[in-house]
Amino acid sequence: MLRGAGDGQNLREHLIATAERMIASRGTAALTVREIAREAGVADGVLYNYFDSKEELLANAVAAHLRTIEAGLGELPSAGEGDVADNLRTYVRYGIALHQALLPLMAGLRPELEVASRFTGLVGPDNWRDKLLSYLRAERDLGRIAPAAPVEAAATMIVGVCHEMVLTLLLPNGADTGIFAPPPDPGDVVAVVLDGIRAERDGVGS
Repeated sequence: MLRGAGDGQNLREHLIATAERMIASRGTAALTVREIAREAGVADGVLYNYFDSKEELLANAVAAHLRTIEAGLGELPSAGEGDVADNLRTYVRYGIALHQALLPLMAGLRPELEVASRFTGLVGPDNWRDKLLSYLRAERDLGRIAPAAPVEAAATMIVGVCHEMVLTLLLPNGADTGIFAPPPDPGDVVAVVLDGIRAERDGVGS
């Protein structure tokens, strides 16, 4: 039996799970097919029966690791429940935590451009950014934020706050610049956003 594979487990899934485990512990840098195969308990060439390249396997493993990270961050608020500002603070905290967890992984993908490209293609519509945008649209439809609120711009602002934490790291020598700022307070981010989209300054979402 394959090491780490339970009865009936698909070999492709086993290989992805193995690569994900290795990525979680050491990142993607210099991870070889031989190392993954050895850890999975299979011959080197077996990987190519299920993936067209090492990059395809790693992209799937990174996507799986993203789902693992998200599963540990808890549920996001639904539109129409609770307070808009409180809900958005939860979305911001979630986004910051997600990007902080992804920082080491994204740094390792700097020289792995094909893996990064394939990974991007595997990220489905049920991601944090799309959930945030759907939430804002639903709150607008419910009248809990202004009916003409530019929610796409608001979502981009919030996403941009989180992306800033990884952007310079992905640039050449980015990790050595020393320009990383601590993540902003979620309350400050939400206050800036809501000043532009709340239905009433002292009304809903205050």
